[in-house]
Amino acid sequence: MGFSMSDDMLKTNGSKTSITPMLSVRGGARAIQFYRAAFGADELFRVDNSAGEVVARLSVEGAEFWLADESPEHFNFSPESLRGSSVRMVLVAEDPDAVFARAVAAGATVVWPVANSHGWRLGRVSDPFGHHWEIGKPLSEALNQDSPQT
Repeated sequence: MGFSMSDDMLKTNGSKTSITPMLSVRGGARAIQFYRAAFGADELFRVDNSAGEVVARLSVEGAEFWLADESPEHFNFSPESLRGSSVRMVLVAEDPDAVFARAVAAGATVVWPVANSHGWRLGRVSDPFGHHWEIGKPLSEALNQDSPQT
């Protein structure tokens, strides 16, 4: 793909240890548009190469992830190439039902609808690039939010 990591790409929001996923996709520019529409993602950093391939750092209300066009020569395959993925993204949101509906309206496919399950308000979608997103929050948070303040 021909990208190298610059100092700007390596900057984080702090010095603590963290793990930030990098999603491999076909059509990185389209993926950025989808994540903006589906999750309200902000683009924090982006590099485009001459072939139109993209590496970008995105944020959904402060939760960061990266995406890049797949590059098999660097053992970087998209779920479309693999016909599946070994990773699911978990997006914890204040209003899982609204985020889920927004993702579906932007083009995600429902895997299972939002429901109360295993102590969570949770649903799962597959994005147009083959990544699965579980969208929810713990029921204890949902119950506390719905309870009257004393």
